[in-house]
Amino acid sequence: MPEARKIIAQNRKAHFNYSIEDSIECGIVLEGTEVKSVKGGSISFADSFAVIENGEVWVQNLHISEYSFSSVFNHNPDRKKKLLLHGEEIKRLSRKVDEKGYTLVPLEFYLKKGRVKVLLGICKGKKQYDKRADIRERDVNREMAREFRSRLQS
Repeated sequence: MPEARKIIAQNRKAHFNYSIEDSIECGIVLEGTEVKSVKGGSISFADSFAVIENGEVWVQNLHISEYSFSSVFNHNPDRKKKLLLHGEEIKRLSRKVDEKGYTLVPLEFYLKKGRVKVLLGICKGKKQYDKRADIRERDVNREMAREFRSRLQS
């Protein structure tokens, strides 16, 4: 039986702007009030990315809003957060990122056994014509589904 996952947030913009080659699940180091904010869905990561520094993976431009019910002991919403991965996984990611055009982008945040997890994607940026082709394909699929429904109803 697959493990239960409660999805907190998804990065839909990443699926449009990047072609996702591979993905990896990793943990994230959070402070107490950050965990409560993330579980409440107060997270914004549309333009966030991950970098590898000194054998550690860090997420930048990840905004976790301050927890509204906390006292003066609140967290800095824009600090960079460390991702938890095994050493071999970090080496594999660094080899992949060193290739031209690849970047690490968080695709979704979810809860797994009560812990906050990040699905980190190894992505390559799409060109403008690739994005237009995706839009065209989505419109064609929508039109076919609409036509199919109308034929079923008549």
